[in-house]
Amino acid sequence: MRLGLVRPVIAVALAAALTGCFNSVDPVSEMYGATMGSTYSIKWVPTEESPAPEALQEEIESMFARFDSEASNWRTDSDLARFNASPAGTCMTMPESVLDMVQLADHFHADSGGSFDITVAPLLKLWGFHGGEQHQMPHPDQLQQVMLTVGQQHLHINDESQLCKDVALTLDLSSVGAGYMVDRVVERLATYGVKNYMVEITGELKAAGKKPGNRPWRIAIEEPRDDERVAQMILALDGEGVSTSGDYRNYYEVDGQRFSHTFDARSGHPVMHKLAAVTVLDDSAAEADGLSTLLMIMGEDRGWQYAVEHKIPAFFVIREGEAFISKGTPQFNALAKSEE
Repeated sequence: MRLGLVRPVIAVALAAALTGCFNSVDPVSEMYGATMGSTYSIKWVPTEESPAPEALQEEIESMFARFDSEASNWRTDSDLARFNASPAGTCMTMPESVLDMVQLADHFHADSGGSFDITVAPLLKLWGFHGGEQHQMPHPDQLQQVMLTVGQQHLHINDESQLCKDVALTLDLSSVGAGYMVDRVVERLATYGVKNYMVEITGELKAAGKKPGNRPWRIAIEEPRDDERVAQMILALDGEGVSTSGDYRNYYEVDGQRFSHTFDARSGHPVMHKLAAVTVLDDSAAEADGLSTLLMIMGEDRGWQYAVEHKIPAFFVIREGEAFISKGTPQFNALAKSEE
């Protein structure tokens, strides 16, 4: 186990910063664009079967548009938005993408003892996130009322592959959504025989194969600085999805107390532990996406125990006074050493 007192560090995928610039003779294609309220970046080594970059980008962006129409929380006409607006007792036929993500979330919900939950959106609003205006602890009566509309255990898929809710839940699949789409894009590239790629969507990414010149795809572990992006650790990837969760960007402070946008659904409160960020590697970007959130909710002790017991390659950044301690699980350290 690597354990050391270091300057504040945060684990974040810096795909764009480390993929490098390719000269005109390098057979690498690239596409960039906007999706899910953020951006995406895809780089790949073309094959004989792969279409022209413009045609492939049109195909990929069509996938993004379809996913947006199915799972977006920001548009009122998406399948998920219609389900969220429906009353308690609703069963609704949903697209495969939504059902897949709910099933994945159910696994994390069970493993976390109910801490990981895709129905906490009302809590985020109550505490001043997601459009809420209150930047102070809510009154216990308010919290109790909102908690009546929270609980993934009240959500289930019936025998007809319909999504059902027993109470008036509001689902937010952002904890697995970007990683899910990374995996779908990778699958689409594979249909064209593409084996060398880096796919990044809203910070979630997966890379495999090599760049021209037999060079690996690299990502960084980043210091949490507002003025510039500085790499703390460099990792080479070959088939791993990468996800980072942290409390360093979306939070506020009241009377010196820090309130993060990461919530424990069992209590209805933001997590108050010392874990600042966690990065996870997994063959599936969707798994990595959800696992990083799961470990972030669990915290530096319970999350670490879970990661070690489940042999998860994970890198933890823990607050220690004014400094930070960083440590990797044995599986993370083995990957980092093999890629040096």
